[in-house]
Amino acid sequence: MANSKDGKNRNDIKTGSKVNIVLKADQKTGKLTQGVVKDILTNSPSHPHGIKVRLEDGQVGRVKEILE
Repeated sequence: MANSKDGKNRNDIKTGSKVNIVLKADQKTGKLTQGVVKDILTNSPSHPHGIKVRLEDGQVGRVKEILE
């Protein structure tokens, strides 16, 4: 599966997963923020720009990469 770790499929992301996300403020630059998933905010099974999550530190963004 080529797309298994790019953060577009909700099933690939679990609470407690370490991920790289793009914050709303960083969407133009594409700067990644690393953190641990606290809540999964996207309800649909997939999203073309990445599943939206809240990290344990409270930051919200779309998953670009699943690290573990």
